[in-house]
Amino acid sequence: MEQRPNTPARGALSKRIISTPDPAAKSAFFYIQETGSTVTDDAATTQRKDLDSFLIVAVAGGHGELTYGSATFPLSKGDCFFIDCRVPHFYKSSTRDPWELMWVHFNGSTSEQYYDYFLSQSKNVFRPASFERTASVISEIISVNEAKSPDAEIITSKLIVDLLTIALTARADDQQFDTALNKKLASVHDYIEEHFSEDLSLEKLASEFYISKFYLTREYKKIYGKTIFQHIITARINHGKQLLRFSDRSVEEIAHLCGFNDQSYFARQFKKAENLTCFSYRKMWRD
Repeated sequence: MEQRPNTPARGALSKRIISTPDPAAKSAFFYIQETGSTVTDDAATTQRKDLDSFLIVAVAGGHGELTYGSATFPLSKGDCFFIDCRVPHFYKSSTRDPWELMWVHFNGSTSEQYYDYFLSQSKNVFRPASFERTASVISEIISVNEAKSPDAEIITSKLIVDLLTIALTARADDQQFDTALNKKLASVHDYIEEHFSEDLSLEKLASEFYISKFYLTREYKKIYGKTIFQHIITARINHGKQLLRFSDRSVEEIAHLCGFNDQSYFARQFKKAENLTCFSYRKMWRD
C-alpha cells in the first residue's frame, strides 16, 4: 500500500513487508505481495489503478474515506475494505483524526473468484463481527512473514483464507442487525431443510411466514447467498445422494422421495450439481 502523506508517517509505529513468493507457492497458494501497518500523523493519501493485486485493509483507528470506481465510502475504526486494485481507487486519511491501518496486498490461487463472490454478496466496505479477530489475522500474517520461517508461505496462504472467510461472512447491509428478520429467515431455512420433499413454492413459504414474496426472495439471497429455489434443489440432491449410497431403491423411487415428480428432471439436476449421472455416482461411492 503506497502512501503519499502530507507529513511522514511515524516510522516507529509503522511496518511494511514486501514479499516475492516462490514459483511453486505462486502457482498453488494465496500469497502476499505486501503487508503491514501504518500510523499517520496527518492526512495521507493513496491513489492507484491497474495494479494486479487484491487488497484488504482494516481501519484500527481514526477516520478516512475510500473512493472506488464511482463510489465513495466514509471509514472509521472497525471498518474494513476489500478491493480489486486493477480498478481505479483512492483512499485518504482524515486531517482532523488521522487513521491507523493494517493491510494485506495479496494474489494467487482463487483470489479473483473469492473477490467476485464477495462483491456479489456485499459492498467493498464491510464491518466484521469481530474486528479484533481481523486485526489478529493480519498481525499473524505480518509476524510470519517478518520471521521468514520455512513454512511461511503455507501458513500465510492459510491465514489469507481466514481473512477472506471473515470478509465473506460479514454483511455490509444494515439488515444484518435486524434480529427479527434474521430469525424469520432462519425459520424459512430450517423449514426447507425439513420439508424439501413436499410441494414447496415461493408463494407457500411467503404465506407460511407472513412475508412478501419479493422481500423474502431478496433478503434470503442476501443472508444465505443462494435463492430459495437453489436451496430446495440442493436439499433434495443431498437426500438423493444418501439414498443412492445407502439404499437399493431405483432412481425413479429416489426422485419421488426427494420431492421430484419427474425422474428425468431429477436426473438433469443431479448431473448439473455433480457432473455425474445418478448411476455413476452410486457406482463410484459403492464399489
